[in-house]
Amino acid sequence: MEIEKKHFFNLFLSSSLWSSSMAVLLALVYGFLVVASAEPASFTPADQILISCGSKSLSAIPDGRVFKTDHEAQSFLQTDENILVSVPSADVPSPIYLSARIFVDEATYAFTMKSPGWHWVRLHFFPFKNTQFDLQAATFSVVTDKYVLLHNFNVNGETKPFLKEYIINVTDPMFSLHFQPLKNSAAFINSIEIVSAPDVLLPDEGTGLSPVSSFPGLTSYSYQVVYRINVGGPLITSANDTLFRTWENDNKYLKDSALAKAVSIPTSSIKYGEGISPIIAPATVYASAQQMADSETKLANFNVTWKFEVDTSFNYLIRLHFCDIVSKSLNDLYFNVYINGKMAISGLDLSSITGQLAAPYFKDIVVNSTLMSDGLNVQVGPMGEDTGTINAILNGLEILKMSSSVDSLDGEFGVDGRMALASRSTVAAVGFAMMFGAFVGLGAMVLKWHKRPQDWQKRNSFSSWLLPIHAGDSSFMASKTNYSSSLGLGRYFSFSELQEATKNFDRSAIIGVGGFGNVYLGVIDEGTKVAVKRGNPQSEQGITEFHTEIQMLSKLRHRHLVSLIGYCDENEEMILVYEYMSNGPFRDHLYGKNLPPLSWKKRLEISIGSARGLHYLHTGTAQGIIHRDVKTTNILLDDAFVAKVADFGLSKDAPMGQGHVSTAVKGSFGYLDPEYFRRQQLTDKSDVYSFGVVLLEVLCARPAINPQLPREQVNLAEWAMQWKRKGLLEKIIDPILVGTINPESMKKFAEAAEKCLADNGVDRPSMGDVLWNLEYALQLQEAFSQGKTEEENKSSTGSAASPVEAAPPPTSDDRPVYVPDENRNTAEVRAIDEHSGTAMFTQFAGLNGR
Repeated sequence: MEIEKKHFFNLFLSSSLWSSSMAVLLALVYGFLVVASAEPASFTPADQILISCGSKSLSAIPDGRVFKTDHEAQSFLQTDENILVSVPSADVPSPIYLSARIFVDEATYAFTMKSPGWHWVRLHFFPFKNTQFDLQAATFSVVTDKYVLLHNFNVNGETKPFLKEYIINVTDPMFSLHFQPLKNSAAFINSIEIVSAPDVLLPDEGTGLSPVSSFPGLTSYSYQVVYRINVGGPLITSANDTLFRTWENDNKYLKDSALAKAVSIPTSSIKYGEGISPIIAPATVYASAQQMADSETKLANFNVTWKFEVDTSFNYLIRLHFCDIVSKSLNDLYFNVYINGKMAISGLDLSSITGQLAAPYFKDIVVNSTLMSDGLNVQVGPMGEDTGTINAILNGLEILKMSSSVDSLDGEFGVDGRMALASRSTVAAVGFAMMFGAFVGLGAMVLKWHKRPQDWQKRNSFSSWLLPIHAGDSSFMASKTNYSSSLGLGRYFSFSELQEATKNFDRSAIIGVGGFGNVYLGVIDEGTKVAVKRGNPQSEQGITEFHTEIQMLSKLRHRHLVSLIGYCDENEEMILVYEYMSNGPFRDHLYGKNLPPLSWKKRLEISIGSARGLHYLHTGTAQGIIHRDVKTTNILLDDAFVAKVADFGLSKDAPMGQGHVSTAVKGSFGYLDPEYFRRQQLTDKSDVYSFGVVLLEVLCARPAINPQLPREQVNLAEWAMQWKRKGLLEKIIDPILVGTINPESMKKFAEAAEKCLADNGVDRPSMGDVLWNLEYALQLQEAFSQGKTEEENKSSTGSAASPVEAAPPPTSDDRPVYVPDENRNTAEVRAIDEHSGTAMFTQFAGLNGR
């Protein structure tokens, strides 16, 4: 398009033969092309679920959208209650606020998503008076399967309608909202919106504040929209925003309105250039601004300030919108931007960035909670140098709360009850204690000297043991890759803390080994069990995997990924601390350990959890991550048998643009994608292949590779697919499952495994597709089990049938005979143990085949 425009323009300038009328026509054509190039690409949401809760009928909505009535949305709701309330009229901006649903027990809205990615989640509330319950007294929580949106929430005397708006990266095909009233209280909701948002809305990288630095991984968080401001302009309602957002006027947030002067131009003058989509913010936002007021002095030197109240225990993403609508020429406006007194942007020259006037530009700044001691202040002011016109502007502002380390957007606790670590208040308390406890600290040093470990002389120095220095000269954390708690690594542990937690790294506490070193069972905080992964600095493989795991974990948070609690980088140590997974590797519950067998339903649920974790890896960040070592020993189970994917030491960022990463082959034998092995080109479909092998382990309860078996049976994937092609896969399934597994469920499960194991990666499904198939297989099994239970209940009412001796299994086929562990010979047991980890291996199994 750009080449065509230049060609037209050159012809227009060079031709002396054309008439003036033709020249005018060409100028109009050129102008049309310029305008057309700036036209916004329309966005049609794949998911658009709009519910007016409690309503029986609904009047027209001002922005033209159509909401479902409560009856039409019944299929989404899981509750035994039916408490609907409404008022005939009220001073509200939309009829969606005139009705509500009330819950006195937990209730769930479950939605099937058509597409993964960013989604708006908008919850509308209006505590109107009714005969059923005092909504002013309602106290409740709202959570998804992963995020806490509201915790012990109360309207706190609010009498007007209000909105709680969130932006969540949905990666699972099912998205649920759980309303949880406090005991003897109630929850209520007037309206719900679940709507797809465009991917360009939130890029993966922003800029950190103090010091100013790159902040990657924004797509791994969820957000609450706290403020959305049209600076210098009027209220913009959902009817005037293509994404149905509301932008409020900034006047009430100005610290001193006398220092600011509103300015505006027609929206038709706004020119969206390359690199910014009109979807980011409507032209109305960029067509107005606040600039410095006339100070009637020769050299104005003041800032225009906006002040906002925020929850100071969270980090925030601040999006600043700019558009130079005040300058008469290019390179005439230079100004600074400050957030909470810190320089966010120095010497901003919009025209040098956009190449023209009246062209939109935005900047994302991440502000750590430690800088939020007194709320949030945003300021713009002149550079204070003799450079162009003395002025500063701001057109728009969005303030988004970022989810915490436990995936919460309200309160300290996550969905699973974990507590956010290293809060700002804790840091402040420590600082206060340090300032007023110098003598106490000296006494503690003396005490610690008397309790010094036996090997203290072997440390780098006395001071490095007694007063551990963060990121010392010998610390890998002081290298070019600087990892910190701000990247999601959580709590910092001193080496002495972890010595105490693991009884000085007692060998009897080892629960896993690998190329990285050992994994120890530790106990912290008076009883909390953790897995302490201590890297071996002499192992090149261990160091590489350790650095990789840190880089990956700084981006990842998901219910089905093992969570990082903290780290230690003291001296030459490389230690990560994870949540302890008490039920150990999935493999140990399938074969080789004499543990109670898992039912088919439980195996399906664990497989689904694992698939969700891998699906999040592939799609939950802007670039995506390939695990590269998917196997049953890297799927760990917590005390409730919830599956979590672990061990990211071999993981790779997925390619941007091209379809693969060219890399040396790594992984575990039996699970390795043959296409990856042949071509040394890694894709996310390599994980899909490995997961297909996992599914066969789940079904057949045997190792992926067992060299003790006959040659044709050694490789599980090849052997099982031979039986699948014969239509006799049921002959090689785990004998424990015989008679309990629904044939249709097994068929759907086997089809999913077969598709995963396709020779060519392009023929394999995505993890999202695999997840759909597994959930369908679970539904089939649940329906089968329910029907079977009903039949048994009916038959139990009649006379008891005479016991019939079970017929022996057919022996005409060549299927291997299943031998219980206690009856297997020594060689067979040893072969299985070699492929399933050590007897004490209840966490992070060894890296077989690397």
